[in-house]
Amino acid sequence: MSGCVQLVSSAGRALPTLPRLLCVSSRRAYAVQAAGAPRFQVFNRRTKWLQKERAGINPEESRQADYLKDEVAIRLSERLLDIKRHFPKALDLGANSCNLARALTRENPDPDPSNPVSEPLASKISELVAADSSESLLYRDADHDFNNNLQITRQVLNDEETLPYEPGSFDLVLSSLSLHWINDLPGILTQINNVLKPDCPFIGAMLGGDTLYELRTSLQLAEQERRGGISPHVSPLADVRDVGGLMQKAGFKMLTVDVDDIIVDYPDTFALMQDLQAMGEGNAILGREMGPLGRDVLLATEGIYRELHGNEDGSIPATFRIIYMIGWREGQDQPQPLARGSGQVNLKDILETK
Repeated sequence: MSGCVQLVSSAGRALPTLPRLLCVSSRRAYAVQAAGAPRFQVFNRRTKWLQKERAGINPEESRQADYLKDEVAIRLSERLLDIKRHFPKALDLGANSCNLARALTRENPDPDPSNPVSEPLASKISELVAADSSESLLYRDADHDFNNNLQITRQVLNDEETLPYEPGSFDLVLSSLSLHWINDLPGILTQINNVLKPDCPFIGAMLGGDTLYELRTSLQLAEQERRGGISPHVSPLADVRDVGGLMQKAGFKMLTVDVDDIIVDYPDTFALMQDLQAMGEGNAILGREMGPLGRDVLLATEGIYRELHGNEDGSIPATFRIIYMIGWREGQDQPQPLARGSGQVNLKDILETK
């Protein structure tokens, strides 16, 4: 592992003194079902709304579990450092508790040690519209100091899958850890492209691929052992290989897609599941009415998880795979790639020289 950062929050109610460790690591890929373009219902949007509302009305518990959303918001916002442009009006789609707004107001956000003093990224944005379907979560931290450091407008959406904005309304669209609950991902990407002005960017981050593969495999083996079959308890997620294609089909240009694996250590599976619930990231798959997990399955999951994936110090790792994406709405003065075959230097020669 490399790039470890010790988190401030405790690891869970079971062992509150054990710190969580957040790390970036390279992991081998595991087989998952890739998301495609079919437009059918996978998630129960009302269930997801209720989960986020519960998180919002329990502020202390949900703030303690905000470590993942805060970290991803920081990493996503740092991508604005490479764009030398001011944005009069920006949209934070699926804002949750305004984690991105908080990240934008951080002092000295540039991680480059040669530039130890830099302005907050909020200075690049005149107005930020933070939009989410959950009013309680959206306004949870409305009285915190970061609200005074940027012009922020909160807007409660009836449905995050249908954007209520006119074409060309925004100079920038951001989205951090909300798109993985959208049923029609190709459709929402097309809508995002539509509400952008020409030659303006969309920067997003979503859970994908191998996220929580440790929990996924352990649950499946435990249910197979105790119940003789398996039921869906972990959300299906898009694979990084599909995201670029979906963005291209939505009309975005100059695409960039990359991946981070964030690994968080927990004392046990019960602390992990507790934190997922506090985050508002519980299961919302249609068909979850199959019934809750029984105690026998939970205990079997704990044993299997430790046997297959446990750390030497007694904790268990949980991998969150974050897919970051950048795409630009097509513009008249936008840089264009050269025609195929017009290159003057052979890439093979360059690589051999290196």
